[in-house]
Amino acid sequence: MKIAIIGYSGSGKSTLARQLGEAYNLPVLHFDSIHFLPGWVETDRPYKREKVTEFLDANPEGWVIDGNYFKICAERRFAEADHILYLDFPRRVCLPRVLRRWLQYRGKTRPDMGEGCEEKVDREFLLWVLRDGRSPEKLAEFRAVQAQYPDKFHHFTSPKQLEKELKL
Repeated sequence: MKIAIIGYSGSGKSTLARQLGEAYNLPVLHFDSIHFLPGWVETDRPYKREKVTEFLDANPEGWVIDGNYFKICAERRFAEADHILYLDFPRRVCLPRVLRRWLQYRGKTRPDMGEGCEEKVDREFLLWVLRDGRSPEKLAEFRAVQAQYPDKFHHFTSPKQLEKELKL
C-alpha cells in the first residue's frame, strides 16, 4: 500500500503518517525531515528530489509520505499512491495543535524533523499556519490533485471524520 498525506500545517500529517506506517508496517518519509538541514537551513530542490526518488525507488511495495511540496516528485508520488489523504482542517484545529507540539518539543527535535532542527514557533510560522499556507494558490494545488486523482483522493475536514473513516 502507498499512501500520500497532504494538508495544512498543524493538521497532523506527520502523526498520521507514523500511525499508518506502524499499522501497515510501511516505511515513512516525512518531507520536513529532508526540507531542512541542522539549524533550519532550507535544502535545495535537487537535494529533495534526490532523497524522495531514492525513497520511492527503495520501497516499491509500499510507503507513507507526508507533506505537500507539490514541486518535489509530486507527479510520481500521487500517481503511485493508492490513497491520497487530504487533511483540510480549520485554523481553530491546526493552531492549537501547532502550539501543543511546540510545548511538547520545545528545545528538542521532533521525530519527523531533520536532525538539529529544534521545534520553534515564530511569527513567520504562525502567519503560515493562519494565513499564508491557506492562500488561494495552495488551495488550488490541493484541488488540482483531487481533480486529477478523484478515485483515490480522500478529503477529511475534521479529526473526528478522519478517525471515523480510518478507524484510528
